[in-house]
Amino acid sequence: MTSCDFYCEKILTGAIEVPVCYENDQVLAFHHTNPIWEHHIVLLPKKHVESLIALEEADNELLLELMRAAKALAGDLMARCGAARVYTNLGDYQSSKHLHWHIGSGKQLRPY
Repeated sequence: MTSCDFYCEKILTGAIEVPVCYENDQVLAFHHTNPIWEHHIVLLPKKHVESLIALEEADNELLLELMRAAKALAGDLMARCGAARVYTNLGDYQSSKHLHWHIGSGKQLRPY
C-alpha cells in the first residue's frame, strides 16, 4: 500500500463508509461520494493493484472479475439512462494509486 492510496487506506478498511452498490470477494463498487455525474460509481479490486498497467498475468482472473462487474454496472446505467462511460486513469491523472474504474452517466455536476 502506498501513502496515496485512498482506497486501501480509507474505503477498504471501512474508515469511510460508502454506499455500496456491488460487492463480492474480489471487487467493490460504490456510489462516488463526490460525483462528477448524476450517476457515478467507482469500481475497484479489493487487492491492491496500483494501476491498469501494473496488472500481471497472475491477475487475469481479477481483471476478468472487474470487467464482469463493469459490464453489469454499465449495462444497468445504459438501461436506465441510455448512456454510460467507463474509464480508468494512469500516472498523474490518477489521484489515488489504486486501480479503479469510473462508471458514470447523466449530467455533469462538476469539472473533472
